[in-house]
Amino acid sequence: MPLKSRQQQVLPELVQLERLIKLGGKNLNSEVLAQVFHKGARYPLYSISMGSSASNVPVIAFIGGIHGVERIGTQVILALFESLIHRLTWDQSLHQELKQVRLVFLPLMNPIGMLNNSRANGNGVDLMRNAPVDAAGTVPWLVGGQRISHFLPWYRGKKGKPMEHESRVLVEHMTQQLLKAPFSIALDCHSGFGFNNQIWFPYAKSKQPIPHLAEIFKLRKMLIETYPHQDYVFEPQARNYMTHGDLWDYLYEQSLTLDTTFIPLTLEMGSWTWIKKNPLQVFKSSGIFHPIQPHRVKRVLRQHHVLMEFLIKVTGSYNHWLPQLNKESNHADATSLWYTE
Repeated sequence: MPLKSRQQQVLPELVQLERLIKLGGKNLNSEVLAQVFHKGARYPLYSISMGSSASNVPVIAFIGGIHGVERIGTQVILALFESLIHRLTWDQSLHQELKQVRLVFLPLMNPIGMLNNSRANGNGVDLMRNAPVDAAGTVPWLVGGQRISHFLPWYRGKKGKPMEHESRVLVEHMTQQLLKAPFSIALDCHSGFGFNNQIWFPYAKSKQPIPHLAEIFKLRKMLIETYPHQDYVFEPQARNYMTHGDLWDYLYEQSLTLDTTFIPLTLEMGSWTWIKKNPLQVFKSSGIFHPIQPHRVKRVLRQHHVLMEFLIKVTGSYNHWLPQLNKESNHADATSLWYTE
């Protein structure tokens, strides 16, 4: 249940999330995975699910707010969440669809970072550099993850120290909810890199192809064929830069020990376009990572809705397209596209 009694610094995204949980009522399963603390107040890390609770159904998770300064990622997920809640009041086809799939929402995984307008959590640790994973090769200085100081960005945390509380909670929940499902997709929503909207998949730690390369190439092909006018650049993260400590690399490696299929994706919304259209916003506190202008915010919230709805349908229909996968051919095509210079 939403926690209303504590004295909190107001976080609009948290207020909106708790309002939507109340609005969704019995159609949702809501739980507080943990509490994080800031200036004597507690902030919940929510997980909300809808759809089937059966153990053998596919699962898709939408994750946002891992970097607190990138609040548009949380807002994109909340926009989808709100749309689905309202559709449940009239859309019988959605009720039928949800009998075959489970949706999991973790829209705000770093509330203290968002309160502080910071990429890092309350301890100054970048949660996406915090997993016990070291890159195989040279990473860009600082950006690839550093252990020098929490006063510098992209801090990984002290070597040998357990993962941060938020990181552990996310890993444990994804392991329970997604890695044990027969098929699962995670979409982690971020902003702040490049002019293009990008969809990244592992590895961040290596330029080597991942074992599920054929499945990811097929997913990309279905997206292009279904929505030929979409503009996403779909590729391995390492084609852009490599990093230490990526949580999705860590979880993906864990999934390889199981007899399931787990596909972690990262949506990187191209915030440089927003800056190009409104250069003065770089002087605002979150201007490098947020659309700022109300009409641009609305456009971004609409723009990625199609992608997320597509991924829900792909997940729910996995047992139709996955068995038809020509692994050898798709792997060869993917290697040619992404792994040859």
